[in-house]
Amino acid sequence: MSTRFSEHATRDMTAVDEAVDTGLLRQVPLLAGLEDDLLARLVPICSSIMVAEGEQIAGQGEQCEYAFMVLSGQVALVNVAPNGDTAVVEVIHPGEQFFLSTVLSGLSLLVSAQAVAPARLLRLEAAGIMALLPSQPALTSALLRAGAMDFRSMVRQVCDLKLRTTAQRLGCYLLSLSTSENANSVALRLPFDKRLLAARLGCRQENLSRAFAALRSVGVETHGSRVILHDVARLRDYAVPDAPAEAGLA
Repeated sequence: MSTRFSEHATRDMTAVDEAVDTGLLRQVPLLAGLEDDLLARLVPICSSIMVAEGEQIAGQGEQCEYAFMVLSGQVALVNVAPNGDTAVVEVIHPGEQFFLSTVLSGLSLLVSAQAVAPARLLRLEAAGIMALLPSQPALTSALLRAGAMDFRSMVRQVCDLKLRTTAQRLGCYLLSLSTSENANSVALRLPFDKRLLAARLGCRQENLSRAFAALRSVGVETHGSRVILHDVARLRDYAVPDAPAEAGLA
């Protein structure tokens, strides 16, 4: 499975969006529970940046200089094989972070990061994080939990690939986009194009088309990026999504 991203992505990361203060840091789930004095220590090593759609944030194989938290927009993590094929490993949404485990390990990046929609990011200096850890157990605990949740998410993706068909994976993804817990008919819009969706689900675009066709029998109707789930209960029975606790959502 492969997909293609912009060949003209830029690396101009100098534009700072606004000054960072403890109020902004509290908007990040990973940091929200930390004490004010610890947040104040983080402020000097943080910056808030705006990234244009298609802009590369960091490249595969580079030494990791920053950990990032997404404040708005979306970022794709992409691995490039020796033959040039690319695969989307994850799509990072607001409230989520990336490259934290690489910062803690001190290793080079296994993936590149590229904005797939205009994004606002909180950027934390790797050297600053490592300097704070020995004296700040609360920060260490928060980062360890974040790393554990990342590992849990990776295991869940592997299980998804091994235990579910492409159509079931697509069904689970569509169900995850629904914000209504009780409605049995839901209209929603895909957050990114089907090329990226296919890569995120671990399939080719033609397989994604067949998966959408298979879901028509359980009430899934598509009109471009607009999707209507006519029978949520039937789709859930077909896709068998993880329970909230198993998915790491509770």
